[in-house]
Amino acid sequence: QVQLVESGGGLVQVGDSLTLSCATSGGSFSSYGMGWFRQAPGKEREFVAALSWSGDTVYADSVKGRFTVSRGSAKNTDYLRMNSLRPEDTAVYYCAAHPHYGGSDPTQYTYWGQGTQVTVSS
Repeated sequence: QVQLVESGGGLVQVGDSLTLSCATSGGSFSSYGMGWFRQAPGKEREFVAALSWSGDTVYADSVKGRFTVSRGSAKNTDYLRMNSLRPEDTAVYYCAAHPHYGGSDPTQYTYWGQGTQVTVSS
C-alpha cells in the first residue's frame, strides 16, 4: 500500500527557513510526480509547488523564489525547502503523489500524506 509521510514542520520566526520531507513507501516512485499543497485555517487548500516525474518544477507565485522542491537520490523522499518564511505561510502542508504527473491540480493526485503543521510567528 502506497504511503506518504510528511515531517519537518514546526514553529519558526519570520525570515527563518524550514525543510519539509515527504517519505514514500509501498510503491515505485521513480515515475511519480510530487505536489505540495497547504491549507490555512478557514481557507481552501492551495497549491504550493510540484516536481514532475521528469524533473520539471512549478511554483505558486506566492512562494516563487523562496521555496524549492527536490527529490532525494534514493527517489523515495521528496523535500520542500522553505526560505524567508512569512506569517502568511502558516498552514498545514501536504505532499501528494501521482504517476506521471507533477502539476498544480490537486484532483490529479491519488496519494496524500497526513500533513505537517508549519507556523510562522512574527
